[in-house]
Amino acid sequence: MLLEVRHVTRYQYDQTVRESVMEIWMQPAKRVSQRLISFELELDPAAQLFSYADTFGNAVYHFDIPQPHERLTIVARSAVETEEPSSLPDMLDRGEWDRLKSDFVRGEHFDFLRPHGYAGPSPALDAFIAEKNLDELRGLNPLRTVRELSHVIYESFGYEAGVTRADSPIEHVLETRKGVCQDFAHVMIAICRQWGIPARYVSGYLFTDRKSGDRSDPDATHAWVEVFLPSLRWIGLDPTNDIIAGERHIACAVGRDYRDVPPSRGVYKGEAESELSVGVTVRKARAAVTEPEFLRVSQAQPRSGQRRNQFNGAVYDQQRQQQQ
Repeated sequence: MLLEVRHVTRYQYDQTVRESVMEIWMQPAKRVSQRLISFELELDPAAQLFSYADTFGNAVYHFDIPQPHERLTIVARSAVETEEPSSLPDMLDRGEWDRLKSDFVRGEHFDFLRPHGYAGPSPALDAFIAEKNLDELRGLNPLRTVRELSHVIYESFGYEAGVTRADSPIEHVLETRKGVCQDFAHVMIAICRQWGIPARYVSGYLFTDRKSGDRSDPDATHAWVEVFLPSLRWIGLDPTNDIIAGERHIACAVGRDYRDVPPSRGVYKGEAESELSVGVTVRKARAAVTEPEFLRVSQAQPRSGQRRNQFNGAVYDQQRQQQQ
């Protein structure tokens, strides 16, 4: 499936800010079932872009706008070719539980086995596990266990934007039983890690299909879960929509939780209040993309005479990116 993504992020300030520094996790990853054809970033005000690979191998872009400005607009455009991953077996043998306990798995995937940030233990999580008798799922083979867990989360929580925030702890969704894909992913990750199954947070996009029962917002980014099973490697599960991650999913970055891979994160210097607006469009490409695989990124140079301002005042976090 050939998909095009347009992701617009706009910060509007109620008065002039003196400098902004931002990092971006918006480039679709290169994977076995996902081919990045092109990626383009446009910035207003214009700025020099730099990039690096983070701890988890994700492509991160960062920039500094050193001159005064009243708004910041980031437009990311991507073209990606996806395909369905290999079909999963109906089940795995119970020896998979022993393989998950091996020193290799525990050492290689240490970061995705321990609690972290929003995907950590809590009394509310323990109460949810007891209420739904989830520990009984551990009597199944691990593949069946994670698929059933994804289904239980789908059935137990309603999808509703605005009930939780990007920085809401896991207790909020467990108490209200409502949230968005970011929240459902954190709940599933926390439980999997308690059971000794490596689990990681995936940030990206979904080509939404309402006819298939998708309930996630088509105008927002998306998040789901990947679990590691030694016999199958990493497999993706989407508890928001109760499906296996497939050709409609576009992965951008993986981390321990949302905090590792927000679509954008930064700070600005000034006393202004900021207002964030976001628009995401994912659609099938109208025609075949013939460009070779490469990264095409705008590299606008600062205008002549611009000078970098020195930090000599308060620095404020940029308003958090939209929930996923």
